Amino acid sequence: METALIIKLVLILVIFGITMFIALYSTFAERIIAAYFQDRVGPNRAGPLGLLQPLADGVKMFTKEDFIPNTPNKWLFIVGPGIAMSTALMTSAVIPWGKSLDLFGLHIDLQVADVNIAMLYVFGVVSIGVYGIMIGGWASNNKYSLLGAVRASSQMISYEVAMGLSIIAVLMLVGSLSLRDIAEKQSNFIDWTGKFPYFSWIVFKQPLAFLVFLICSFAETNRTPFDLPECEAELIGGYHTEYSSMKLGFFLFAEYVNMFISSTIIATLFFGGYNYPFYDTVATAAGLNAAAILGVVVLFAKIFFFIFFFMWVRWTLPRFRYDQLMNLGWKILIPLSILNIIITGVVILLTN
Repeated sequence: METALIIKLVLILVIFGITMFIALYSTFAERIIAAYFQDRVGPNRAGPLGLLQPLADGVKMFTKEDFIPNTPNKWLFIVGPGIAMSTALMTSAVIPWGKSLDLFGLHIDLQVADVNIAMLYVFGVVSIGVYGIMIGGWASNNKYSLLGAVRASSQMISYEVAMGLSIIAVLMLVGSLSLRDIAEKQSNFIDWTGKFPYFSWIVFKQPLAFLVFLICSFAETNRTPFDLPECEAELIGGYHTEYSSMKLGFFLFAEYVNMFISSTIIATLFFGGYNYPFYDTVATAAGLNAAAILGVVVLFAKIFFFIFFFMWVRWTLPRFRYDQLMNLGWKILIPLSILNIIITGVVILLTN
């Protein structure tokens, strides 16, 4: 029992470290990609090839003056970014990062908690993250911050509906809310067990659900073209206008952590997660541990692709107007999700 607890604690620390490292260097990657798209030189001063730039930014955040505005809600002003950061990190607890390993006589599950309501947990934690933004914007005692917080909360609540509906069709196919079960359902790239071979990755069975979920992920993470809450041209900086030092850093890092977790969930739900073609062949030739480790590498390759896609879209598409944002969520994505549920139900009835 104690050994299992120690393994879980080590796994939590490793996942936390990897998440923070990827969030830190995602800022660097975004600046490099932006520089490439805009045909200019990116960060190249701090360290070789500018690789120490994220560390320099982190030191700058820590050493900046910690300013608190004249607000009667100073504790809420402090709590807001903490809630945003905490909820962003908590969602990684139910994600399966790979198949289990057997090392030094120990059985190691590469997942902190395999709960059978994992997707409900993810949606619940993500919905709590709205409170961090809303509290921070309201407690700033600034009209621009409040407007940004109202925009953020209404945007995230609106797109959570379409995101949840898009997942229902996936759950109808899999029959489980567990992310481990969903990943295992896609264990082979091509399934040969039925009368006809077919692609087992859910993206091939639910392309519409994937498209809706992907769009909603952009809205949930406040990424362009859905970055209305922090729209610099209108709201100065949105809900974090009054923040400085690491409180501002928490809000900024939370966005990149959410982007990393969103990419992980997209890869797990629709692209097989840690599964890859010819897994059985690799397991037979190199052993189960080597095949599992390769699965972790494959999962992170998929994650990095989607992180790049998030950044690519940011520097390609213009920002929506707010009425366009709401029309897309309520009048297009939600009806499409409901239609997809109906079509999925009919197909399941006809094929069973």
